[in-house]
Amino acid sequence: MADYRTEAPPILRDFLIYHETIQGHSRKTVDEYFLDLRNFFRYLKIEKGRVPRTAELDEVSIDDVDLELVSSVTITDVYSYMAYLSRDRAQHPNSPSTGYGLSPASRARKVAAIRSFYKYLTVKAKLLQENPMQDLDAPRLKKSLPRYLDLDSSIHLLESVDGPYRERDYCILTLFLNCGLRISELIGLNLTDVREDSLRVLGKGNKERVVYLNDACRSALDSYLAVRGGQEVIDKNALFLSRLRKRISKAAVEKLVKKHLLASGLDSTQYSPHKLRHTAATLMLQNGVDVRTLQEVLGHDHLNTTQIYTHVDNAELRIAAKANPLGKLRSGKSTKRAAEASGAQEDGDS
Repeated sequence: MADYRTEAPPILRDFLIYHETIQGHSRKTVDEYFLDLRNFFRYLKIEKGRVPRTAELDEVSIDDVDLELVSSVTITDVYSYMAYLSRDRAQHPNSPSTGYGLSPASRARKVAAIRSFYKYLTVKAKLLQENPMQDLDAPRLKKSLPRYLDLDSSIHLLESVDGPYRERDYCILTLFLNCGLRISELIGLNLTDVREDSLRVLGKGNKERVVYLNDACRSALDSYLAVRGGQEVIDKNALFLSRLRKRISKAAVEKLVKKHLLASGLDSTQYSPHKLRHTAATLMLQNGVDVRTLQEVLGHDHLNTTQIYTHVDNAELRIAAKANPLGKLRSGKSTKRAAEASGAQEDGDS
C-alpha cells in the first residue's frame, strides 16, 4: 500500500493528514482516498497534456500536482474521468484476464473522495474561493435488499456449531446474530470491552458505542472465556484468539463463518459475516425494535442507511398483495367465475 506521507504532493498530503488526525478517519480510509485522488490527477495530467497521451496511467507521477492544476479542474473533467472509469479502467490491473469498467459503487467512492478534497480546499484550507465540485453528482446506485437468514435458519446455524473451537465460534456467531456487529468491530474487541451486560464497540471513524448483551450473548461469552486461557496467549488484550493464540484475523472469521454455514447445510456462497449483521438487524426490526433504536445498535451515522431494513419483510405489503381479487385464482378455474365472485363480494360490502 502506498504511503501518502512520502508519496503525495503537499496539497494532497495536507488534506489526507487533516482527515486522519482531525476527522479521525481510519488509516485504510485515508489510504483509499489517496489512491483515488492519485489516479484522478494522473488521468488529468494526461488529458490536459502535461504528459504524453501514450503514457501508462499507473506510471504517471503526481509530484508536481499543485494549486494551479487543482484549481483548473471542472465538473466536466470529473464526468470525463467517470466515463473513463465506466468503460476503460481495468477492474484488476495486474490480472491478464481482467474485465473493464468499474461498478457504480466504485465510481461513487471516487466521486466522494474528489468532493471531499475540494470541500476541504474551499472550507478548511481556504485555498479556493468557490468550490467547483459543489454540484457534482455521484453515480446512481442500484438499490438492493440485504440478504439475511430467517429465524429458523439462524437457530439451525447456531445448533450445528461443533469442532475444537466450538465455544469461540459459537460466541462469534451469537454476537453477529444478536448484536449486528461489523466484522472489523468484532475482531477489534478487547477483554476490557466486555462489561457485565454490555460491550464497548469501536465502530467506523473510531466512534464508540455501547451494545447491550442479552442472555444468549452473555452465556456464550462466559462459555468462551472459560476456555480462552491466559498463560500462553500472545495478544493478552484480544477477546477472540486464533489457533496461534493471536488476535483473530478478518480472514479467519470469514473462514469459520463459511465453515459453519456449510456444515449446517446453508449456502456458504450467499452469506458472510456482513449478512449475519443484516440478519440481526432484520430480526430485531421484525420483532418490534423501532428503526431509530436499530440505528443506534448498528452504529449507523444516517437513518436512511438503517431504513433499508424496513423494506425487507413488510407485513403491510403482504396484506396488499393478498387483497388483490385475483390473488385466489387457480389454474383451471374460470376467470369469469372468479371475477363474478369478486363482484358479488363487492356488492355485499357496499
